[in-house]
Amino acid sequence: MQATFAATLFDEWIRSGMRDVVLGPGSRSTPLALAAAARSELTLHVRIDERSGAFFALGRALATSRPVAVVVTSGTAAAELHAALCEADGACVPLLVVTADRPPELHGVGAPQTTDQRHLYGSAVRLYEEPGVARPDAAWSWRALASRLWLTATGVANSPGPVHLNAAFIEPLLGAATALPPGRTNGAAWRTAPATESATASLDVNGARVICVVGAGVDQKVIATCRDLDWVVLGDATAQGALPYYDPLLRDDDFAAVQRPDMVVRMGGAPASKVLATRLREWGVPVVALEGAGAVADPDGIVSRSVAGLPSAGASSMRADPAYAASWYGASQSVGEFLRSLESDDDELNEPMVARIVVELSGESNAALIVGSSMPVRDVEWWAGPRRSPTYANRGVNGIDGVVSTVLGVSAGAKGIGLVGDLTFLHDVSGLVDGLGPAQGTCVLVVVDNGGGGIFSFLPQADVLGPEKFEQLFGTPRPHDLEAIARAFGYTSCAVATRSELRTAVEKALTEPGVSVVIASVPSRERNVEIHGAMVRSLSNRRGASR
Repeated sequence: MQATFAATLFDEWIRSGMRDVVLGPGSRSTPLALAAAARSELTLHVRIDERSGAFFALGRALATSRPVAVVVTSGTAAAELHAALCEADGACVPLLVVTADRPPELHGVGAPQTTDQRHLYGSAVRLYEEPGVARPDAAWSWRALASRLWLTATGVANSPGPVHLNAAFIEPLLGAATALPPGRTNGAAWRTAPATESATASLDVNGARVICVVGAGVDQKVIATCRDLDWVVLGDATAQGALPYYDPLLRDDDFAAVQRPDMVVRMGGAPASKVLATRLREWGVPVVALEGAGAVADPDGIVSRSVAGLPSAGASSMRADPAYAASWYGASQSVGEFLRSLESDDDELNEPMVARIVVELSGESNAALIVGSSMPVRDVEWWAGPRRSPTYANRGVNGIDGVVSTVLGVSAGAKGIGLVGDLTFLHDVSGLVDGLGPAQGTCVLVVVDNGGGGIFSFLPQADVLGPEKFEQLFGTPRPHDLEAIARAFGYTSCAVATRSELRTAVEKALTEPGVSVVIASVPSRERNVEIHGAMVRSLSNRRGASR
């Protein structure tokens, strides 16, 4: 009966569109593992570290835009998933978590590998289901249960996100499935999500100066529509086709004053730029949230109006001031040209330069780009050119946990470039154990080696605390040889120090299957702060001289 229950769940999820299952080995989850392995429609990714596996699943869900199942056994294995579910919750990524559990009679009596898994993830999941041990008289409900979990994960009622099924199993755990409860004819899903309305939001722009701030969740087509309407699109690191270099531009007070918009439209998540957030508050113009691309981030509480739907290129009332848009894009192009004029192949690397090169190479190779938290995501957002390939980042709760596994999940069966810091690499080094797995693919991990937590050097802690205390609590340098670590896992690795070396190493790695690790040696964290400041001053002086 348990085998039939598990087989029914996966049959219904396959009908709905499931294609990937991430499995952590364990005894109690045997019926689920066997049911998933029996279906040729599914790609099974077996990961021995459940925490890493959950972040790998998150990467697969990002790359495929469909729910990925995560199946684990009981006990601490289930607890290992929590961090990834917090990220999936904040980033609205659909994950379908199935934790195997001991039956009720084994709880509270000292049975091994038993913990309270009821509502284990709290409010981090959109739906919690606990059907109990499978019973023949409940077989009629199994497809509805599976469908309910799928539809909730895909966001039929609210935003997409993780869901949790805690399924109890009794011994014997091995068994063969019998006839499944009947499903819809022709393999149709039990229930399907209603069609998304294509109604255009009623938003009157009528030639105004419009800035559109976009973040995670807003796809390339929506951004292209905004640009066609002459909206100035300022986006986070994941935004394909948004205007680059807006952060250094907005650090210029004169530019920010002249370029004050009449209206701001927000879609999706929030960019990392504090400068942009400050200017939005200072400008004090109406801020409209367009909700057709999902939940709209408003951490500063400046949204004055929410509107359903998405912009439509055919709506004349939504067309903005083309001269205003042209002035922004002209200024951005000028910054790009200036930055390129400062670089030569023999230049020693710095962190903004690494970000610029990696973004260029991802676009040239059409490889997905996955950007780590802290400084990489900021350097991509502020200093890199436009993203021309799919770009992802764990910006739900912005942690460094699991980023390497997310990179691997996006790259599995495809081609991807990950840009991460040295601490991010070390934090999730266990993700390298299973690598890309049987899905194969090509993954290039570019690790910015600045000897610790670079972002903290930009914060007040660096100025207030003494060097020794700052290094102990925030810089946290680690002495490990990153090249040796990568090679210990069986991967190709090299260190680079110049612009040409980085390009050559990444281009070569992109032609080879498997995982390659490129260690980019950059100046000290203190010097990095100086480099950022000098770049901003140079741009400001150049703009001042041209006025």
